[in-house]
Amino acid sequence: MIVRDRPSAFKLFWIVRGSVLQRIKGVLAVNIAFAIVITVAHGALFHVKIPVTTIPFTLIGLPLAIFLGFRNNTAYSRYWEGRKLWGEILIYARTLARQTQSLITADHPIDPRQRANDVRVRMVHRVVAFSHVLRAQLRGLRDDVAAEQWLTTAEWQRLQQMPLHQRSDAVMLAMGKDLGECIAQKRIDPCLAASVDRTINGLTAAGASCERIRNTPIPFSYSLLLHRTAHMYCFLLPFGLVDITSFMTPFVVAIVAYTFYGLDVLGDELEEPFGMDSNDLALDAMCRSVEISACMALGDPQVPAPLKPLDYQLT
Repeated sequence: MIVRDRPSAFKLFWIVRGSVLQRIKGVLAVNIAFAIVITVAHGALFHVKIPVTTIPFTLIGLPLAIFLGFRNNTAYSRYWEGRKLWGEILIYARTLARQTQSLITADHPIDPRQRANDVRVRMVHRVVAFSHVLRAQLRGLRDDVAAEQWLTTAEWQRLQQMPLHQRSDAVMLAMGKDLGECIAQKRIDPCLAASVDRTINGLTAAGASCERIRNTPIPFSYSLLLHRTAHMYCFLLPFGLVDITSFMTPFVVAIVAYTFYGLDVLGDELEEPFGMDSNDLALDAMCRSVEISACMALGDPQVPAPLKPLDYQLT
């Protein structure tokens, strides 16, 4: 995720970090070079004049722009839903930290260093582990070990033996087991345990919803149709403009191609919001927010610092 103050209007033209230009510069350069060749040849291809007017481009350009905008709106809806779900995870993590301390009884004060012997600490730390496991699952990071420091050794070893897509469920199953033991030991009233269980259900639902976004892309045929149409439009555009705009044809083509190619690539990037691209969600920073909330709730003196953007990018 790009995090920076909005620069001046002049500087906006020269910003590269976070721009889609890096991903389209190859095809854009080819398109501009092709437009230059057609301009020099006055719209002829292999010494044959291509009689194309601007009418077909007017008829196709408007629907194409509308469809590209619709696809980008759909992609952004997925991006925004993913952001809301991770916001819910933070809310549920803070709620669970409060519930475990106020509803689960114990004969000793809470100590964040006693994870193995205190179910309250173990449950709060497990929420942090859940956020890291879910992040690794959504990004396909099988060897990610960020969750290790928030779990007991035995639990981490069991988690390592599971497939990546099952680990977040395993963490929540362990959470439910601890809650059941608290009920059996009469450390929490069953009526009060229902509210804790609802919080655990909320975490599970948010994680499953993120998996739904990750595993259900926008239909490929729809993206393919827009991709092909945008490229055909931009490569045929010089033939329709050369008799009207003359030597300015490559400049006009560059502007139109940059817009259409950029919208196409931006839709691809926003469609899957949990990756590592410049404009994807900052899951590392969100997991750190969960860590900070958990440590502060437990009174841990070693509260980690929030992550800072590196070269304007927050991962």
